[in-house]
Amino acid sequence: MDAKIEKLQQAVNESNYIVFFGGAGVSTESGIPDFRSQDGLYSQKYKYPPETIVSHSFFMYRTDEFYDFYRDKMIFADAEPNAAHKKLAELEKAGKLKAVITQNIDGLHQKAGSREVLELHGSTLRNYCMDCGKRYDGLDIITGTTGIPKCSCGGTVRPDVVLYEEGLDGDVIRRSVEHISKADMLIIGGTSLVVYPAAGFIDYFRGKHLVVINMSETSRDGAADIVIKGKIGEVLSQIRAE
Repeated sequence: MDAKIEKLQQAVNESNYIVFFGGAGVSTESGIPDFRSQDGLYSQKYKYPPETIVSHSFFMYRTDEFYDFYRDKMIFADAEPNAAHKKLAELEKAGKLKAVITQNIDGLHQKAGSREVLELHGSTLRNYCMDCGKRYDGLDIITGTTGIPKCSCGGTVRPDVVLYEEGLDGDVIRRSVEHISKADMLIIGGTSLVVYPAAGFIDYFRGKHLVVINMSETSRDGAADIVIKGKIGEVLSQIRAE
């Protein structure tokens, strides 16, 4: 066993309150592109920059164009959990992992079996009417329609995701900070840690083991006692959850 993997296994073995903080890199092995990678959405060409299209202002004033992009580039109905999602669910079932805090909106952690999942940026699997508040779970209201999806009341249905210019959910923030502050081990995986305020939650960690697993360097590498450069699924699949 690789020395770093062995050290990670030892840390997992002696920890009882593990929290995982993850980003887009967790889902790339499921075929969902990372916004900021070389081949990600930010490096592709559109009439407007992706950051503009997924902003609150753009959604409100160019709703039809928002949904063209959203259906084409942000819905992955056929995506399945990969080794990382499955191992985290396994660690939770074993009583080791207490929470997954994710910046992703694909719902794959829940699909893999994780229960305590805090979605900082919402989920494509939840939608609601902006007029009457009616909820539409799943993707049918989006993928089963064209143009702007409408509620039975006639109102516009929007995805329950956090767009640029919008704030994070206060309860999700509170619970995330609470879990991180209680953790004896924090695993940061598949995230460049450049999106704030989410990345700032790491500052609340006071535990023993800080682990970073990512393909590229992050701002927390220097503070971590274990840094592994690699695909999160390949790394976590080597860890036993006993």
